[in-house]
Amino acid sequence: MLPTSDALARPIAATEDAASLPGLQELAARGFAFVPAASLRSALPRASVEAFDEFAASWDRLGEDRYMADGGRYRRRRHAAFAVGPSGIVRKPHQPHYQSRDYNPLNGGIERWFEPIEAGVADGPTLRGIVDLADRLFTPLSGMPTADWHVEAHQFRIEAAAGAAGLPTPEGLHRDGVDWVLVLLVARANVAEGVTKIHDLDGREVGAFCLAEPFDAALVDDRRVCHAVTPVVPIDPALPAYRDVLVVTFKVA
Repeated sequence: MLPTSDALARPIAATEDAASLPGLQELAARGFAFVPAASLRSALPRASVEAFDEFAASWDRLGEDRYMADGGRYRRRRHAAFAVGPSGIVRKPHQPHYQSRDYNPLNGGIERWFEPIEAGVADGPTLRGIVDLADRLFTPLSGMPTADWHVEAHQFRIEAAAGAAGLPTPEGLHRDGVDWVLVLLVARANVAEGVTKIHDLDGREVGAFCLAEPFDAALVDDRRVCHAVTPVVPIDPALPAYRDVLVVTFKVA
């Protein structure tokens, strides 16, 4: 049975000034930030980093996303929801992911039930450390030090093949309908492209970068900017090609 009510102990972090957290100042100023892998790793507990290989291996066990309105079969995923706040990180009962068509005109407007993130992954030090880091980044910027958050975690694998690019954001340039978003690269295998594009709410491009190394991350203020990722294509069409990411969203509960 999946854990639903026990608070998960937060990692013990070193004493820190919130302003020193990676990407926080840029996120506050611009509404988005690219955080290089080395900076992201340095902000995580050692246990989170040491368990990363086992965490990443779980992407080989994702289920097919059968809700793709474009008919695509290039996306695999799992999903979990958490309550995050001063009392810690608590996994919620498994629930559907929902976005209105205002935010996802391709796949929105329906409840989408994805396979749950495995208990060992959801309870493990890597995911907990990442969620805790996101909380330490987003809560100060929200001006609500005791905020309670509805948090969703999504494991995504986008697969590409010869003549069939994989689409990380098939809905195109969009907002997620939340407050904050963290996207962390888990793996890239035999793919080119996959460039993250950031636009302001008037449609002007204000940033572009590629998550190229495991632990590279994008931080997004979903209220201020839109984002998209360009299609990924195989470098060698004869070999498997995919892009694995973890997406964590925060919305005031």
